[in-house]
Amino acid sequence: MSASRSEPSDQAPTGPVVRPGVLDLAPYVGGESKAPGVNRIIKLSSNEGALGPSPQALAAAGAGLAAMHRYPDGGAEALRAALAAEFGLDAARIVCGSGSDDLILQTVRAYAGPGDEVLYSEHGFLIYAISALSVGATPVSAPETGYTASVDALLAKVTERTRIVFLANPNNPTGTYLAASEVRRLHAGLPPHVVLAIDSAYAEFVETEDYEPGIELVQSAENVVMLRTFSKIYALGGMRVGWAYGSAGIIDVLNRLRMPFNVSGVGQAAAIAALADHEHTERSRRHNATWRDWTADALRGLGLDVTPSVCNFLLVHFRDEQEADGAFEYLKQRGILARKVGAYRLPQCLRISIGLEDEMRLAIAALAKFLGTR
Repeated sequence: MSASRSEPSDQAPTGPVVRPGVLDLAPYVGGESKAPGVNRIIKLSSNEGALGPSPQALAAAGAGLAAMHRYPDGGAEALRAALAAEFGLDAARIVCGSGSDDLILQTVRAYAGPGDEVLYSEHGFLIYAISALSVGATPVSAPETGYTASVDALLAKVTERTRIVFLANPNNPTGTYLAASEVRRLHAGLPPHVVLAIDSAYAEFVETEDYEPGIELVQSAENVVMLRTFSKIYALGGMRVGWAYGSAGIIDVLNRLRMPFNVSGVGQAAAIAALADHEHTERSRRHNATWRDWTADALRGLGLDVTPSVCNFLLVHFRDEQEADGAFEYLKQRGILARKVGAYRLPQCLRISIGLEDEMRLAIAALAKFLGTR
């Protein structure tokens, strides 16, 4: 007897139907923060501010807790005004978000979808590809040269389907950057409908004269947006505060997409205070430069290759993936947490953040013992 038309098909869904492509996403995994059986954890896995937040930011956050029952300023007007004053910007062209990750996603939601392409460099930040796949767009990577984004390679990958080009400048996890002239050349080679999103999360650490975080291009172009964060030199990663500066058209679109009250009141208060504490920011910058250079020299002294970095971390090259994994585990057993970067197509490397002086000395001593066993 044939089955009746009312009977369910074997192919009928048995639960909610996930949009195609979503289950292909690999969730982002942050740097490790625990090592079982170890008394002291030295966390060098997440590029967090080594000196911690400004005392003024801590005080402002504490004071803001009393109003936690109130919704925050949905437009982050005071924070946008503080950013505008600090960097000489138009506050109307700033939008704030829950970290720069939030604004990366909103940019992709605004300008890409099924059939479109989102372009970035080979070892670019993982969130670019994750965000593209989340909206049904295709992530496309361009080869790097010397672990640095290549303008020519990026432009060669631009097609009629390209909608956004993400440039992490400086880049995580390599620590390399493009000079302002090269970024201008990249922009000049893009069609006007393609958005150039310059992710300058580590801009405050850069001290080279040929670097520019993206403000100048935003001021002169309709298709550029600069993304920034308070998670790095300002050490407010736990507060989740980011911001973007873009053309009036792009900022209008991002404001339409962002969720209301997307930055907490405590986070806004802490960020405003952190911006004002120039002494702490400069102390953090000097500390990072001193111990980044010391650590790089010490690692090279151990016979390891280190990619030159302008950020608060170093990309350390081992002989192969097996040795990198061995170094990672050896450090972890001693409470020193580095970052594996196989997901960035760098399985033979570890990324090591710059921490306090004794933390860096302990990390180098441990690596010296590990390498002495090979």
